[in-house]
Amino acid sequence: MSLRAYQQTAARAETSRETEYRLFGQVTRALMEAAKLDPSDLGGRMDALDWNRRMWSAFATDCGAPENALPETLRASIISLAIWVGKHTSLVIRGQDDIQDLIEINRMIMQGLSGGAAEAA
Repeated sequence: MSLRAYQQTAARAETSRETEYRLFGQVTRALMEAAKLDPSDLGGRMDALDWNRRMWSAFATDCGAPENALPETLRASIISLAIWVGKHTSLVIRGQDDIQDLIEINRMIMQGLSGGAAEAA
């Protein structure tokens, strides 16, 4: 089986929770790499910051949809976090805050996703 075929098969076998965990992992790794760069290197950091903001925006949009099956309080919390991420990202871009807070939020979400996945297994 080719690597591409294996990746496609693995992707189809993932639960939505596992897919979200994997996405958070990829985005968080990009943020961690961006954190190693000089804060004045905005061009080098911007891709990771923008990817993180877009990911959170997509989750907020999904949580705002009436057909979303998550509990209303969880949906509201995710939307609130997405708003915070957007504001904090703007502060990081302006050099007024640190990228580490974004990394920590993502890590906390990943812990929640992995804990829930372990309980489901």
